[in-house]
Amino acid sequence: MTNNSSMPIRAGLIGYGYAGKTFHAPLLRAVPGIDLAIVGSSRGDRVLADFPNATVVSPEEAATHPDADLIVIATPNESHFPLAAAALRAGKHVVVDKPFTLDLSQARELVRIAREHKRLLSVFQNRRWESDILGAKSIISSGALGQIVHFEAHMDRYRPLVRQRWREDPGPGAGLWFDLGPHLIDLTVHLFGLPDAVLASVAALRPGSRTDDWAHVQLIYPHMRAILHATLLSSGGLPRTLIHGTQASWVKYGPDNQEQQLVEGCVGPGTPGFGYDPDPGILIEGATSRRTEIPPPPADQIGYYAGVRDAILGRAALPVSPESAIAVMAILETSFASATEGRLLTLPLTEDERDACNKLEPGISG
Repeated sequence: MTNNSSMPIRAGLIGYGYAGKTFHAPLLRAVPGIDLAIVGSSRGDRVLADFPNATVVSPEEAATHPDADLIVIATPNESHFPLAAAALRAGKHVVVDKPFTLDLSQARELVRIAREHKRLLSVFQNRRWESDILGAKSIISSGALGQIVHFEAHMDRYRPLVRQRWREDPGPGAGLWFDLGPHLIDLTVHLFGLPDAVLASVAALRPGSRTDDWAHVQLIYPHMRAILHATLLSSGGLPRTLIHGTQASWVKYGPDNQEQQLVEGCVGPGTPGFGYDPDPGILIEGATSRRTEIPPPPADQIGYYAGVRDAILGRAALPVSPESAIAVMAILETSFASATEGRLLTLPLTEDERDACNKLEPGISG
């Protein structure tokens, strides 16, 4: 997919809530060669306070706006599919915030539409550019752990009060696992490839909770188990990422700092200090129990949109493929079915879908 590289890629952002304002707008603005000029939002005053020169229109107008080459969708989950489909049919490249769609059938249809119209389609999986995942990828690639037998990733928070917002109200795409599950699933597939099966449990554990606020999901690999956990009733103490191998273990405490830096606005993406994480990973040797602190690699989520830019210009493949988006939706959908049925379930992917995902996400071990 090519584009006149002498001209900036004109981006339109749909949605200026937490995700749009905190993540997408600053990251898009920081990437050389991308011009954020169109914003689809009902909060025009909020947009113009941050981007005085932006053109603010309705979400529906932004999806097909003639002055946009790339459309980024950061709206409530149930609107992802119709907005993305409209943008693709209008000849736009599209980035969709996670979750990609509400179900696997919608994901397949979006990919079909993108191929039909020869447009690029990706899902915003920014956690691949966070310090703990980059550190995990580095330590696995080093071979220091031996054969990986156990991978564990947590996104645990302490939010005991149920709030009035669409994510916590019953409805399509609501609940904690729909919110955080796509992150945890994607980073696991990114590191290890497709699992064979899924065993899951989800629950509403806070008093008055109307949607799930706790999830514990196992992804089953031939010689490895991946444990993915999310809760809104954890005040800390557990590692964020943990890996056991036949020779050693690796553990990483503490969250990546980029979200907090983006919220505070004091250090921006692509600038010195952004993504700095003072909390090291710890390598624990099996035979001696010797502990070695390993600083995490430099982290900067600007890498996602730099990759999207390069893909539009024909310089590189998409940083997150539509095939991997289908895989994540298949696992997400299967995890809910497993929790409902209380049993292990295999993935409802075709052989072609499996092959396409495994070619792009071959996995490091497992």
